[in-house]
Amino acid sequence: MREGCVLDRLSALGVDVVASLPCDRTQDLCALIPERFRSVNLTREEDGVGICAGLAMAGARSVLHMQSSGLGNSLNAIMSLTVTFGLPLPVLASWRGVYREAIPAQVPFNRAVPDVLAALGIPCTVIRGPEDEELIDAVVRDAYDSMRPHVGLILPSFWEGADEACLPERVFPARARESALDYRRTFRDPVMTRNDAIRAIAAVLDGEAVVANIGVPSKELYAARDRDLNFYMLGSYTQATPIGLGLSLATDKDVVVLDGDGSLLGTAVLPVVAAEAPENLTIVCLDNGAFGSTGNQPTPASGLVDMELLALAAGIKKTCKVQDEEELADAWENRGRGPNFIHVVLAPGNAPVPNIPLAPAEIRERFMRALGG
Repeated sequence: MREGCVLDRLSALGVDVVASLPCDRTQDLCALIPERFRSVNLTREEDGVGICAGLAMAGARSVLHMQSSGLGNSLNAIMSLTVTFGLPLPVLASWRGVYREAIPAQVPFNRAVPDVLAALGIPCTVIRGPEDEELIDAVVRDAYDSMRPHVGLILPSFWEGADEACLPERVFPARARESALDYRRTFRDPVMTRNDAIRAIAAVLDGEAVVANIGVPSKELYAARDRDLNFYMLGSYTQATPIGLGLSLATDKDVVVLDGDGSLLGTAVLPVVAAEAPENLTIVCLDNGAFGSTGNQPTPASGLVDMELLALAAGIKKTCKVQDEEELADAWENRGRGPNFIHVVLAPGNAPVPNIPLAPAEIRERFMRALGG
């Protein structure tokens, strides 16, 4: 059974987590992954980049599995997070669009994937048939030895001729249930800015690992209280909570994500957080109703979307809304085990803080040392 041999190889390489969004050409492999590894089921491939980054910084060894079309969704995160910070990311991608492909929509992007990866300087290895199986080892080893992304493109021909897999019986969770919500909240005129909230949280941090969202939020946290356990993001829009989720799955430390309404509205990670349910994760949604780092353009949260209700709808059960420093202090003090979602309603505006005088590798290295990863 070729699928089992592939998983044997990953296990021998020390892989302990597989983040995956399935492809019908690898459905047998996907069925077997949860038997052998911690399996994080994605709803968008790009989120897997951040999750694997967090896992790597906490000392876990992960592989990201996707259909090759998902690389199109993930390239900016790979370049601005994985490459920028020098993190390992082995990707095993089912290569569609080039071999006996019956779906026209799979062809235009996927036939260009090797050239796209080459243009970006991302190593790529094509795995055509069973004789290439050892190349999977090379992909994973190079990603971890060289601290970089490496994509293994697995053609459907690789799986042809293999013995029929003896798959576990697929058990679906019961869907009969009652979904009831008694929810009423009043939004007051904001009295805090994001900088006020960050300063209040920074003052009471005590051993938590913190992921700060890109742009001004990271700079405001650095100005409020620089710590080795702060991971300052420099790019990779929407990846703050995925990074925090990955960290929380591989460390016993409490993990706090300082995310924003714009970032969280652009990701599909909240249902994945709910499904994984890490008790050591707290997401602080700093909702100023604006894309603060790009000129305070309004987001849909400015007068329409309730971010706390969005988190509840995603399946996160422990949520609250805070609108002044006293409420924030109370929510922080009583947050307990998570995952927690603290929705902080804020006025738009940025503090006049300088850039962070740390190189990406320096941010990564001191964070990992402090984390013990």
